[in-house]
Amino acid sequence: MIRLIFILALLAAPATADTLVAARTVRSHAIITPDDIAIKGVTIPGALTFPEEAIGQEARVVLYAGRPIRPGDIGPAAIVDRNQIVRLIFQSSSLQIVTEGRSLGRGGVGDFIRVMNLSSRTTVSGIIAADGSVTVGH
Repeated sequence: MIRLIFILALLAAPATADTLVAARTVRSHAIITPDDIAIKGVTIPGALTFPEEAIGQEARVVLYAGRPIRPGDIGPAAIVDRNQIVRLIFQSSSLQIVTEGRSLGRGGVGDFIRVMNLSSRTTVSGIIAADGSVTVGH
C-alpha cells in the first residue's frame, strides 16, 4: 500500500522542464547567438525549451533579459526587406509569368508577404523562396 501511495505521489508531481530565456536584451531583426540565451529551470507554458530552436534565428520582436522566448518571437532570418525589388513569379501548370514587384513587408524563406506588381500596381500575396523571389498563385 505504501508503494502504491509513493507511485501515485510521483505521478501527481508536476514535470519540470527548462525554459529558454534571453540572457540580455536582443533587438528585433538581430540574429540570436549562444551568448544571447540562457536556460532557466522553471516551466513556462508556450516557451521554447531547447537552445537549438533559437540559435541562428532572427528576433522578430525585442527580447528582454530574463523573459521567456516564445516561438512567435523568433523566425528564420529575413532575406527580403520592405520596399525591396523582388522577382514575382506566377506558375500554373505549363504557364509561368515572371515580373518585378516591390515587397510591402519583410520576411524569410517560407514567409507569406504582400508584394506590389510594378507593372499593374496591384497588390498580391505570395511565399518567399530561397532565392528571394516571391511565388504567387499556388
